[in-house]
Amino acid sequence: MFAAMRRDKFKLRLNLSPTARKRLGIAALVLAVAYLAFGSYIWWAMNQPPETFGRVMAKMPGPVPFLLFPFETFWMSARAGTLQLGDAAPDFSLLKLDKTERVQLSTLNKQQPVVLVFGSYT
Repeated sequence: MFAAMRRDKFKLRLNLSPTARKRLGIAALVLAVAYLAFGSYIWWAMNQPPETFGRVMAKMPGPVPFLLFPFETFWMSARAGTLQLGDAAPDFSLLKLDKTERVQLSTLNKQQPVVLVFGSYT
C-alpha cells in the first residue's frame, strides 16, 4: 500500500507537458553529444606526443577532465605502449642539464651500456 502511494506521488511530480518533455529530451541529447565529443577530444590528446597533450591540458578549465572522465583509466590505456620485458628501449634524445647539446640514447648505447633511472633523488 505504502509503495503504491509513493509511486503515485512520484508520477504526479513528473507530469510534464509534451513541449517540456521534448525540450528536456533535446537538452539531454545535446549534453550526451557534448560529453562524448569532449571525451573523444581528451582521448585523442592522450594518444598524442607529450608536448601536444601538455598544450591541450594547459587549456583545460581546472580539474574538469579529472572529474568528468575516468582519467587514470584513459591515461593508462593511452600510454600503455607495446614494449615487452626484454625489448630494447626506444631511441630518444634529451637536452643536457647545462643545455649545451642533445644526447641521443642510441649514440650512448654504442659507446657503453646505459642505465636509465627515472625518479627523484630528494
